[in-house]
Amino acid sequence: MLIKRIGYYLVGLSLGCIGVYFFWQKKQATFDYGMDARTLKTIRIRKRLFSEDAKNAMHKFNIDTLKINTILYTGDVDFGKSNPRQKPCAEYYITGTKELEKVSLLVKRCDSSATIQKVIVE
Repeated sequence: MLIKRIGYYLVGLSLGCIGVYFFWQKKQATFDYGMDARTLKTIRIRKRLFSEDAKNAMHKFNIDTLKINTILYTGDVDFGKSNPRQKPCAEYYITGTKELEKVSLLVKRCDSSATIQKVIVE
């Protein structure tokens, strides 16, 4: 009797987990709870602008907006080099990962826009 109840419980739990998985997948929900993830998300959702210095560096080193977008999704925010409490716009230093680990961005995040100030290639 106990084994039968545990079986029903596990079947119901499995079906519920599958249902929740598909429900959240269709909503395209993200779970950005870490410091890096929240910071990168707030930069990504704002209107993105590029300074002349950043445009020149992108042209010089053959970096396109797809690579910039990849860094803004998978990069690491270096809070030691950043100035998140600067008013009116916080500044963040973001480094790329994997094949973009030599590329870093200096981003100024304001209320309605995020400006890529510098693209640094080491």
